[in-house]
Amino acid sequence: MDKNHLLASKTTETLDFNELDRDTNNIYESISIVSRRAEQINETIRAEINEKLEDFRSATDSLEEVFENREQIEFSKQYEAIPKPHAMAVREWLEGKIYNRYPDEDKVDA
Repeated sequence: MDKNHLLASKTTETLDFNELDRDTNNIYESISIVSRRAEQINETIRAEINEKLEDFRSATDSLEEVFENREQIEFSKQYEAIPKPHAMAVREWLEGKIYNRYPDEDKVDA
């Protein structure tokens, strides 16, 4: 996970619409771009979590055998404490780290 993502807000923040749509001049388009980026971040985090949780899985798991694994609990708490993907995406957007391009316009220029 990118260390810059951890700097995103962990609580709700009020944002200025003029800040959000400064690059596109359309708030709905800006929100759509941020939403797509949040989905990408979420997929990355989910893959990372699943990869690390593989270490905790045992071949003999059953409903009757439930073990309290301290390492797994600490790992879960760590991921619960990070900012949400949409907060990370909004931060990236406001810092200018996300860009949007239109494939149709790229073909016309080429």
